[in-house]
Amino acid sequence: MRVRTKLGLAILAATVLATGALAGCEHERAQRPAKAGPATQDPEAAPIRLGALLPMSGANAVIGQAMVDGAQLAVREANAAGGVLGRRVELVVEDDACDPGTAVAAANKIVTEGITVSVGGYCSSATVPTLKIFHDAGIPMVIPLSNSADLLKPGYNSIFLICGTVAAEGQFAVTAMNHLGSHHLAVVHDSTSYPFSLAQATVNAAHASGTVQLAGEFEVSQGAPSDMRTAQQVRASGADVVYYTGYYADANQLIKDLRASGFTGQIMVGDASADGPLLEGLTADQAKGVSGTTFMVPEFMPSLADWSTRFLKAVGHAPGPATPEAYDAVKLAVDAIRRAGSLDHEAIRRAIAGTTKLDLLSGDPRFNPDGTRVNPTFLLLAVKDGKLTYVFSNDAP
Repeated sequence: MRVRTKLGLAILAATVLATGALAGCEHERAQRPAKAGPATQDPEAAPIRLGALLPMSGANAVIGQAMVDGAQLAVREANAAGGVLGRRVELVVEDDACDPGTAVAAANKIVTEGITVSVGGYCSSATVPTLKIFHDAGIPMVIPLSNSADLLKPGYNSIFLICGTVAAEGQFAVTAMNHLGSHHLAVVHDSTSYPFSLAQATVNAAHASGTVQLAGEFEVSQGAPSDMRTAQQVRASGADVVYYTGYYADANQLIKDLRASGFTGQIMVGDASADGPLLEGLTADQAKGVSGTTFMVPEFMPSLADWSTRFLKAVGHAPGPATPEAYDAVKLAVDAIRRAGSLDHEAIRRAIAGTTKLDLLSGDPRFNPDGTRVNPTFLLLAVKDGKLTYVFSNDAP
């Protein structure tokens, strides 16, 4: 994905700290050989290793730990069911810190550790420079959350995205605008890689829709103390909806300035901002009409209730954002290895690409030829009573 916080990050951080004994050792456990599983496994056989580059340090470490928790649950369940090909499954985690240089070093290390499939990827800026490393090693990549268009530029046939791309999110955002009754769009971004990509994808989707007209495209500077000039330009454009594609800290300031400028329309944010901290310090009047597009959030998805209960029992706290996609990445990889019948990388790649029926949290995983998801899941959240609440999703309008 990209450097960001998601809905419930503050709550997730608190729960991870509250279960420190569990969370603090989870990364270490992820890199230790798991205990022998059921009798159907060969205790003498080497484990089948899945590799995950995730942010285990830095600003996104809480999300990284959440993803480890989700992936480890899938590993535990696979081993409890007898493993795969008669062998237990092991998760190998390396820290990419959401940093390109750190990610490259971690990728070079993890490919020497005998992994069969890569199941990591959160920040696109850290995932993109590792693509060639895994490709050259012949290792298929099932990427849980990175979703920049830059992932597709190399044209590798060994990359598979669990979540939707910016193009898919842009289309969903335009659908959400129609749902909210808004038809004159002002797109605002901070000119950095991911926000710019999502902004352009949304502009393209608006042009193609025939129902949403572009009133203007505007920029803000990351960390600026005020966005009033941009807010005034947006108001003058005649827009009735703003879609901000950057990060929540700047989104919070932009919302304040838009309302101060007299803008009374809808304010939507992309998944990099659709988080609880988005609303910090906002008055009820400022937050009115604020909404956001995002990926799977277990608390808003009744279909994940049973899984959420299993997660709570196994991990000790409720699942938050990022855990379902990490779980799905491991489950898909394990299923593909089973269907391939061997650890041959090419056979596994073909098995992943040909997947049409598998009970993932995100639904049946069907992929386009470029590895993007045919059926990604997006949610629209909107402010109600001072907090973000579920409105609809693309698979359950």
